[in-house]
Amino acid sequence: MARAAVSGRLGERLRWRVATLVGQRVETPAARTLVLDVPGWPGHLAGQHVDLRLTAADGYSTQRSYSIASAPDGALLELTVQRVSDGEVSPYLADDLLDGDLLELRGPVGGWFVWRPEQSEPILLVAGGSGIVPLMAMIRARRQLGVTTPFRLLYSVRTPEDRMYADELQAPDPGLEVTFLYTRQVPEDWPRFPSRITERDMAAVAWPPSMLATNYICGPTAFVEYAADLLVELGQPPDRIRTERFGPTGD
Repeated sequence: MARAAVSGRLGERLRWRVATLVGQRVETPAARTLVLDVPGWPGHLAGQHVDLRLTAADGYSTQRSYSIASAPDGALLELTVQRVSDGEVSPYLADDLLDGDLLELRGPVGGWFVWRPEQSEPILLVAGGSGIVPLMAMIRARRQLGVTTPFRLLYSVRTPEDRMYADELQAPDPGLEVTFLYTRQVPEDWPRFPSRITERDMAAVAWPPSMLATNYICGPTAFVEYAADLLVELGQPPDRIRTERFGPTGD
């Protein structure tokens, strides 16, 4: 059977590249942002991810997928990695990497769970835990381009110290409304008891169905399915809901 030709653009995205770690930031006690210089990077859309491959000295190799946190037109690529205590890859990325270390990656990957600057409809972002990462890329892309598209973010975390990008999300940003939810512990004098997201919480941030907003939900599988169901119950058209989920991977 003849093998189908791979287009030049797709071939570039599938090619493994060597990236150099040029900086890193602590986001939470369990999460770190890796700043990478990737020669020949073809560019990406807000919401896409990369495949990252690690190879041991004995030849053993493993790979994981990580969402891109940075806006598309930056000179460097940023990935935010949350440590999984019994994971195989994330503890190394979050704790052991040093500036100058090399990593293999390919991408960008994904074309459905993305935000494009030409979208003029209102946007709702719903994040559970580290599901904030690709949504943060959307927020940064909007800010960087200076567009006026209205954004709302509902961000659910266990405790205040689990919030990634906390300072950035609390900084003034016209057109961006941010709501934090806490499921285990709340800040002092917080008006809401700790609990999972409720229909009331969602109704407070969801755009009216008549506005045909696009809704992006990212987080653990159970969270994503529950949040999507809430939006449907509130009248959001299912075809206006885009989801990205993750589950146990050993990572």
